[in-house]
Amino acid sequence: MAKAIIDTMGTVLTRWTMGTTAAPAASIWHAELGAEPNEAELRLLALSGQFLSVAVSADPPADLRTLPDIPVLALPTLPEALRSLSRRILASTNETRLKVELVQFLSARGWTTHPADWMPPPSAEDVPDVYAPWRDWAEIAASADTARQQARDALTAENWEDYWPAARKAALAELRRRDPAAARTLLEAKLANEGADARLRLLGLFATGLSDADIPFLESIVTADRAPKVKALAATLLARLGRGPAAGEDVAELAGFFSVKTKGLLRRSRVIQFETIKTPAQHQRRSALFANVDIASFAGALGLAAEELIAAWTWNSDRQADVALVELLTRTGSNEFVALAANAMIQCDAPDIAGLATLAPRLPLEQRSELATKALMTRRCSFEMAKAIAAPMGQLPNPLETPTGALLFAELERSDATPYNPAAELHALGLIASRAAARQALEHLNRAGLPQGDPRLDMLRINAALEDIGAKQ
Repeated sequence: MAKAIIDTMGTVLTRWTMGTTAAPAASIWHAELGAEPNEAELRLLALSGQFLSVAVSADPPADLRTLPDIPVLALPTLPEALRSLSRRILASTNETRLKVELVQFLSARGWTTHPADWMPPPSAEDVPDVYAPWRDWAEIAASADTARQQARDALTAENWEDYWPAARKAALAELRRRDPAAARTLLEAKLANEGADARLRLLGLFATGLSDADIPFLESIVTADRAPKVKALAATLLARLGRGPAAGEDVAELAGFFSVKTKGLLRRSRVIQFETIKTPAQHQRRSALFANVDIASFAGALGLAAEELIAAWTWNSDRQADVALVELLTRTGSNEFVALAANAMIQCDAPDIAGLATLAPRLPLEQRSELATKALMTRRCSFEMAKAIAAPMGQLPNPLETPTGALLFAELERSDATPYNPAAELHALGLIASRAAARQALEHLNRAGLPQGDPRLDMLRINAALEDIGAKQ
């Protein structure tokens, strides 16, 4: 009987889908449906609905898995009133970098996105550590393996394997900030068991709290690790500690492109003089040599300490040499040397803004904000470049009261036919301004003719409305 009803249901549902009556095809229920056509359709609907809900059930796919709940993050979700703005910003771009900048800004203020609006993929290394549980959840969802519970206890050698990769890295980063020696001991025990990419990511955490106590461990990696990129990172960290490779022919050849001179009568000081380069091949060779040395060896080959080399460097005399030195400092310079170079560059008459942006990730956030503020006063820095220097949470107090701000208003007021779209500049301004500065900027921009609902002001509107409750690290 049940099989006959199921066969009938196929015809009935097909007829209803096509918009025709189905009672004439349900002969199995002829007596129950009656002779009146409209009443028969209603009775058929009731009978078929009861039969399908009680007697028929769909078998789940064989590969169906039950996923764990989406984890609750350590920071609260963005207030409901601001979610529409964040969704519009996220939907307005396909660039991962711009989306990451938004979540970095929100995290710095103490908030996270709603999982229905945005979730990071497992590979999103640049998102704040607070999103590590979501990255691991996304990896679990994409994996064919049985989902295991994530560890809740503090990371130790015993529960290392209980952590999923993103949460493990976040926990190790926190341990490195809090207790560098304990993090080193833990990584000494577990690093060799990880894949090359994982070893590279975990070893990169040693840039925080780097000290002479890390030298034996880093030297063992340079000697014994299987992956060239991991060995290279360990060598770079050693160079920041003044333990770069022994000076050889490369550094001596590089020093030959420069000379140290003295200037001044009463207060004599040393300056770096750039020897004339005559061919493109010589430029290429000098760049290649910069890539193969460390800052301490280069300074030593010139008879200077690293801090003396930075003080003696003649900025803006040779842009290619400036770029090479900045990259050398970023890669092998200590935090102190990087800060010295950044301060020297910003004091130039025409500072290299791109060079400052290259150095900036090595600097504390407070110094990055100070450099960005100074850069905006030079007439050579856009809000986008200031964002690259300060990071998307710069909290600059008055970015519009700078030559860059004046230029923005001049462009908005321009009446010629040349189109000007300030979308990127306004978005960057919304990321780097303090909350008070964002509110002030909205007022000024509204008076300049931009309507309050203009999508280009979305980042400023989030900034102005979002309370700063502080990120938990």
